[in-house]
Amino acid sequence: MKKLLKSLLVVVVLLSAVGCDSFRSLTGAKKTAQGSPYEVLVVCDGYEWESALGAELKALLETPVEMLNQVEPMFNVVRITARDFKHLLPSYRNILKVKASPEVKETAILAQYNVVAAPQIVLTFQGPSIQAMVEYLKANGASLLQVLEMAERNRTIEYAKKQGAKALEKIVKEEFDVEMPISNGYLFRAESEDFVWASNEYPVASQGFFIYTHPFNGKSSITTEALVKARNEFAKRIPGPADGSYMATVKRIPNIEDDGYVDFLPQRKVVKINGREWIELRGFWEVKGDFMGGPFVSYTTLDERTGELFTLDCYVYSPKYGKRNFLRPLEHLVFGVTFPTKQ
Repeated sequence: MKKLLKSLLVVVVLLSAVGCDSFRSLTGAKKTAQGSPYEVLVVCDGYEWESALGAELKALLETPVEMLNQVEPMFNVVRITARDFKHLLPSYRNILKVKASPEVKETAILAQYNVVAAPQIVLTFQGPSIQAMVEYLKANGASLLQVLEMAERNRTIEYAKKQGAKALEKIVKEEFDVEMPISNGYLFRAESEDFVWASNEYPVASQGFFIYTHPFNGKSSITTEALVKARNEFAKRIPGPADGSYMATVKRIPNIEDDGYVDFLPQRKVVKINGREWIELRGFWEVKGDFMGGPFVSYTTLDERTGELFTLDCYVYSPKYGKRNFLRPLEHLVFGVTFPTKQ
């Protein structure tokens, strides 16, 4: 696979790639990449940044993450001039270089990986005019976000493969007969019939997931209502801090038009990951009998070997700080799930 891609329309083909073979260095990695997860260093001089192009780029990268109970951008933007970049920050993990010049014949985004550091993605966005580049972003902005997200996701998966929670991976394998790389830090919490729960606990936050299987009885068992019902049955096995408290799915949320509440169902869509279809639900959880809650995302697919539904459910509790960087690595887990071939 070519390591210099001619445009984002080509780059997106990489979204179906597995692992990091598509991310090998052009020149050989020399150091560990700098910067925080989901932070993009935009190398853009004042004229472009203060124009409609800069506004379009900023709005795109700072698109709010869906279904969080606070507003957080998809990426944090750090803007720097080309002169400062050359001397200070060439080893950043996510770099987007921006340049409008009449000498450029075609608007495009070129992608390079591990140029001077690893893991690193360097995108060069150039075009003949500000207007041409704005129009390009309007047409291909979603693809740009996907490429940056894929780079972050592959870092998580590769780290899990190298620095995995092997004991927890073994428990998941024994219970469900699936392979799933899990990064160090996640600890086994509980196991019961068709259920495994693990979490990564911080002084100010918690990120956890639970896996469960349940019967598939046709289309009626994969409606949103049926999936929420199944989720609640297994979530009850996750205790809250108070005696008798437990996790549940939020069913009512505040009405922004008045002081009341409205019924709420998680956001649902079908996604294809590594050739397999999953039902993705995004919503909110709470603790019955206590004051805790946060966002969750679950992925459900049919395990053809057993005829049962397999669900990976991920949740975050972070009352004081952002939730995006806790939730995203959990979402990446599903991209590492591998079902053995049916014999």
